[in-house]
Amino acid sequence: MKGEGKVFLKSRMKWIGLLGLVLSAFSLLVHFLLAGFTDDSISDYSIPVTIFSWRPIFDNPRFARHTPLYRRLWGPTRHVETLLPDANPRGFHSDPPARTNGFVFVRIQGGFHEIRNSIPDVVAVSRLLNATLVIPEIQSTTSSKGISSQFKSFAYLYNEEHFMATIANDVRVVKTLPKNLKWARRKKQIPSFKVSYGSSPYYYLHHVLPVLIKHSVVELVVPHGGCLQAILPSDLEEYQRLRCRVAFHGLQFRKEVQELSTKVLQRLRPLGRPFIAYDPGMTREALAYHGCAELFQDVHTELIQHKRAWMIKRGIVKGKLSVDSAEQRLAGLCPLMPEEVGILLRAYGYSWDTIIYVAGGEVFGGQRTLIPLHGMFENVVDRTSLSTSWELAKMYGREAKHNDIKKMTPPSVEVETKHDSLKSTRQRPQPLPPPPARPKYYNIEGWWGWVAESDNEPESTVIELRTNAHKLLWEAIDYVVSVEADVFISGFDRDGKGHPSFASLVMGHRLYQSASAKTFRPDRKQIAMLLEEIRDHMYEANHTWITSVRKLLKRSILEGLMESSKRSKAFSFLSHPVPECSCITRSHPVSNATNLGVTHRCPQWVDGAVSERLKEYKNAEKEEDLDEEDLSSSGLFFGHKESGGNNNGNNETVNSEANNKEEGQLEDQEELEGSER
Repeated sequence: MKGEGKVFLKSRMKWIGLLGLVLSAFSLLVHFLLAGFTDDSISDYSIPVTIFSWRPIFDNPRFARHTPLYRRLWGPTRHVETLLPDANPRGFHSDPPARTNGFVFVRIQGGFHEIRNSIPDVVAVSRLLNATLVIPEIQSTTSSKGISSQFKSFAYLYNEEHFMATIANDVRVVKTLPKNLKWARRKKQIPSFKVSYGSSPYYYLHHVLPVLIKHSVVELVVPHGGCLQAILPSDLEEYQRLRCRVAFHGLQFRKEVQELSTKVLQRLRPLGRPFIAYDPGMTREALAYHGCAELFQDVHTELIQHKRAWMIKRGIVKGKLSVDSAEQRLAGLCPLMPEEVGILLRAYGYSWDTIIYVAGGEVFGGQRTLIPLHGMFENVVDRTSLSTSWELAKMYGREAKHNDIKKMTPPSVEVETKHDSLKSTRQRPQPLPPPPARPKYYNIEGWWGWVAESDNEPESTVIELRTNAHKLLWEAIDYVVSVEADVFISGFDRDGKGHPSFASLVMGHRLYQSASAKTFRPDRKQIAMLLEEIRDHMYEANHTWITSVRKLLKRSILEGLMESSKRSKAFSFLSHPVPECSCITRSHPVSNATNLGVTHRCPQWVDGAVSERLKEYKNAEKEEDLDEEDLSSSGLFFGHKESGGNNNGNNETVNSEANNKEEGQLEDQEELEGSER
């Protein structure tokens, strides 16, 4: 019996040891699999279980939705509720023929908004030329930029299959050129056109089409964010709806980008609260183009001025190098600073715990320029605080590691001069050559800015090129969040070439998809004049000034929309796709509207009766009876710093009383507005 017991014990120990080895091997396998998804291998092992950094802070977890104050801050916009998305063809629309005039190969340069504005133009041009479109190549997402090989060019940002399926009834689309034409393109043996911004249909029909028919292929280089004029003749109105179908239905971001955007949106709405999307529009190129360098008054000013000099040398800017930024600002040609936007939002009535999502890519000047906004609003976030590094790495895909490329501090002038002198030392001393023009580096807010002694900027490294490609994905997330936001406001709507920017495309998409969603389009000239009145006491605004701001922002919702139909639409159709893609104007007979399948008419202001409509709108406005205690100067922007149960209770009482006093006034105003419709 003792022998049998020893054998049983030994066999049991063997099984336990074998099980331990299997579990150890399994744990190592899981460890290496997880490490493979990170950029820095085992050092980032904890990222998958890390929660995103933002923790919302609210004064009151309960959020009342059925109050006049909520309707004023977050409610839908009247007078535009009848604008519905309608980009389907009206009347006869022929399918693309089986045999076309040839292939159109397109290379698109520029940033996110330039790419998104160019692709619908390219599709419209291909149909105009009766050509087969090759999937456009996005220059900043080619393999030479060091990005993941999983996604090629167009597919790095957008869903290729969805794009091709959406426009299949409009244009023939292929993924690549035939082999013989692909070889000819590599040898640069196919005709190429560098298309200017807003080229006319006449240009394509009389210059590009004959070459296309002769060679069966043409290459279009689109460097400026658009290759077809924004406003087309009335007989080409169907091409405008084609643009809408491409931009608002065909350009769907690839799966990984869409999934992360959805997660960010879900995290932005804790407890079902609404949020504001804010695009500062403060890029180095835009500031340089419009002469706004002196808004910063530090080394950033030198960076902007150097860029402006570069633009002047290349003919992008026609003005002088030195521009009075104060005059530009008062003329409405400079962005509203984040501090100014924060003051406007607080004056309009948004509380300190309002959620604000900062969109639109990197803000020039770094996080320092956003400090005042953080001081006025507790819940200011962006994509970095609502996602983890692991989630972003998954979106980028597998990328080659560049361990040999490190961020190093550039050598000093003395070291370089000494090194050059040693190399040139001979038996007889010789004078040192003059030092070459070299960049001066400054460490600005965690990133390397530079001001060069020459007009040429240094070439980008592989890491910088990769980061530029990543910026497209970052702005894609910002774009989705901004379109879906409850409220949108921008600090600037022009880019570094004077064309409509990221914010303009967002406002156009919101106008098409959900026109009644609240979108502020403030008149920067009027805002600058109002801010000048309190420049010396910006945080001590009085009752009269706050009332003026509220009336101005309220009017900007509709008046700004009508103004964009004149100003922005002339440069970018997608910034204002109304009425072509939403409703039918009264210039069309009723019978035609029924035959076209359109049952809703455009509002009166769309048909040109703007002046009369504005008079009625202004007469219907009634000055709100604002509570003096609620608008106290010192507590308006920093009232949330108080603590204590009694203070909180008093604040809630004051707010409820103010809401009750406003309720009757706002109800009367809504009745007047409703009677105008």
